[in-house]
Amino acid sequence: MRLDKYLKITRLIKRRTVANEACDAGRVLVNEKIARASYDVKVGDIITINLGQKPLKVKVLSVTEYATKENAAENYVVVE
Repeated sequence: MRLDKYLKITRLIKRRTVANEACDAGRVLVNEKIARASYDVKVGDIITINLGQKPLKVKVLSVTEYATKENAAENYVVVE
């Protein structure tokens, strides 16, 4: 699954266009490397999002095409 779509489905970023713009600006890292929006997310990846004062770092637990509001947070775990 594309990185921008994953960020939207898991509700880490509210809109896919915002996720795409964050990737283009270099604010999203995957495994400590700047990632493009088209990056293919895999289980075990560490995603770092630098949008606010403190960066958000999460580990991907599962990649699903659809997620409801209740189970969206089950796809990742916050690291540090």
